[in-house]
Amino acid sequence: MITIVSATRQAAPDFAEKTPLGASLKRLAFDKRVDTRIAFQNIAGLPVVYNNALGAADAGEILVFIHDDVWIDDYFFADRIKDALRAFDIMGVAGNRRRVPRQPSWLFGSPGPDDVFGKDRENHSGAVAHAKTPFGPVDYFGPTPAECELLDGVLLAAKRDALRSAGVRFDERFDFHFYDMDFCRSAKAAGLVLGCSGVAITHASVGEGLGKPDWRRNYRKYLEKWGD
Repeated sequence: MITIVSATRQAAPDFAEKTPLGASLKRLAFDKRVDTRIAFQNIAGLPVVYNNALGAADAGEILVFIHDDVWIDDYFFADRIKDALRAFDIMGVAGNRRRVPRQPSWLFGSPGPDDVFGKDRENHSGAVAHAKTPFGPVDYFGPTPAECELLDGVLLAAKRDALRSAGVRFDERFDFHFYDMDFCRSAKAAGLVLGCSGVAITHASVGEGLGKPDWRRNYRKYLEKWGD
C-alpha cells in the first residue's frame, strides 16, 4: 500500500474542491493501492504531520509526503513511485546530485558575497511543472533517474521500513523551511540512498519564501545543527 501524507488548512469537506491535491486524489480514486493520511485544518509544522504518519501502525509500506498545493498529473502515479523505490530508499521529483557548504536549498550552490544565491544548474535532476492550473508548463532541471544528495520537499516518497530501521525522522524544529534539506542530510548520514525520478506533477507555488525572515530563522537553525 502507498500512503499519501499531507497537511492542509482546509476542513475535510472542502479539501477536494479547494486544493490541487484534493482534486488529484479524486482523480486517482480508481487506484486501490493508494490510501491517504491528511491532516485537515492543520496548524502544525509539516515535520509533525509527517512523523505522525511515519509512526502510525496502519501506515503503508511506501509513504509519499506531498504538499497540498500540488496537482498529481500522472495517473500512473503509484507505478512511478514503486518503480523509483526499487532503486532508491527515498525519491523526489527534483534534486541536486551534490551538496556544498552553506547551501541554502537543493536549487542553489554556496551563497556568494552578500548572500547572493546562484543556481547549481549542472548538478540538477528532475522536472516540476508550475502553474495555477494542472498540467502547467514544465521546469526541466536535469536527467533522471539520478542519485542525489538533496531533494525538493514538494514530493518525497520513502520506504517506511527503511526510515524506521535507520531511525530517520523529520526534525520538528523546522516548521517548514529546511525540513527537507535536513531530512535528506539525516537520511544520507544514516546510509540511505536518495534519488530523483520522473513523476508528472504541477506545483501551484514557486517557493517565494527565500530570504524572508522565517526562511532566515530556519536557515540559522539549519547551519547551527549541521555546522556548515
